[in-house]
Amino acid sequence: MGEQRQRYTEEFKRETVKFVQEQTKSIGDIALDLNIPSSTLHQWMGKYRTFENEPIGNMDKIRQLEQQLREKERELVEKDRRIADVEEELAIVKKAVHIFSKPKN
Repeated sequence: MGEQRQRYTEEFKRETVKFVQEQTKSIGDIALDLNIPSSTLHQWMGKYRTFENEPIGNMDKIRQLEQQLREKERELVEKDRRIADVEEELAIVKKAVHIFSKPKN
C-alpha cells in the first residue's frame, strides 16, 4: 500500500516559507532538515514568498529597497519645495501686514 500524503495547514506553509527566507542554507538542505520535498518548498515559496522576510543580501530585496529609497528621496524633495513656497508666501504676508498696519498720515 502507498504512503499517506502529508497535509499541511496554510499557517504552517507561511511560517515555513518565512523560515526558509530567513535562513542562509539552500532550500534543498532545509527540505532535508524538515523532511519536506524540496519541490513542495519551491511551490510554497512561489505562493507565499514576501520580500520583507528575506535577508538584505538578496538582489531582489536590494532592488526593492533602492526603489523605496528613490521614492522617499523624491517625496522629500517635493516636501522641501512646498516648505520653501510656504515660507516665501509667509514672508510676503508679513511684509503686507507690516505695510498695511502703518498708520496713515
